[in-house]
Amino acid sequence: MRSNKQPIMKNSNVMRFLLPIILCLATLLTGCVDYQVGVNFATPYSGEITQQIKVSDQLSNLAPNETKKWLHSLEKRSRKLGCKVEKLNTQELMLTIPFGNGAELAEKFNQLFQTNVVPNATIPKEKADLIKLNSQVSIHQSNLVFVERNNLDLAIDLRALKVLTQQDKIIINPDSVANLKFQLTTPWIAHSISNADQLQPTKNPLQKGLVWQLKPGEVNHIEAVFWLPSPIGIGAAVIVLLGILGYLLKYRRFPGVA
Repeated sequence: MRSNKQPIMKNSNVMRFLLPIILCLATLLTGCVDYQVGVNFATPYSGEITQQIKVSDQLSNLAPNETKKWLHSLEKRSRKLGCKVEKLNTQELMLTIPFGNGAELAEKFNQLFQTNVVPNATIPKEKADLIKLNSQVSIHQSNLVFVERNNLDLAIDLRALKVLTQQDKIIINPDSVANLKFQLTTPWIAHSISNADQLQPTKNPLQKGLVWQLKPGEVNHIEAVFWLPSPIGIGAAVIVLLGILGYLLKYRRFPGVA
């Protein structure tokens, strides 16, 4: 008689997506994946989401086929959002996704990192919630004529990396999964407004930006404010100044002065 007992994540899409990472946990490897996600703003109307993924030699040697499949799945997901792919080597990828404004950034970021999973009927609800990968980013932009104030609010749910399920047994070792970072790069200085109980960033010594070390197995919440020059406001001011300068050169007086 065939047993009905099966691993609860056997048919899960997340299982296939996280398989290389799970193999790292199973063999007690540490730092098997370096994954850095960045949001780079050039102006209020142009920027890019970057992903730099580096897989360790241990993982590549342990599961070369699954590692390639995992990197390919990241590449495929990113290409759907207009990604530029740069293969630095067989174990390292640089994925760059452009965006035009804050709304497009939020839309692409959420599509990139949200994994919608239809849980198996045999999975308890509390465990089904754990195997979901979710992120939610929002950005509020306020135009103050010459500058634009941006408020970034980001939540990344990494609780899926906390669970390794084998025959209904859960092994928790999230710190052994990966080295995960989020980086915000802006032309002007940014600062964190996160609460004391939330993640706190470090300064990027090479660029004007902040870096957060994400915690696997937890919901990571990040809030930051940064200012950007407004091309429209500055352009309008330049046009007005040129107009006044032209009037002075022609009439030798300010407009409205007899």
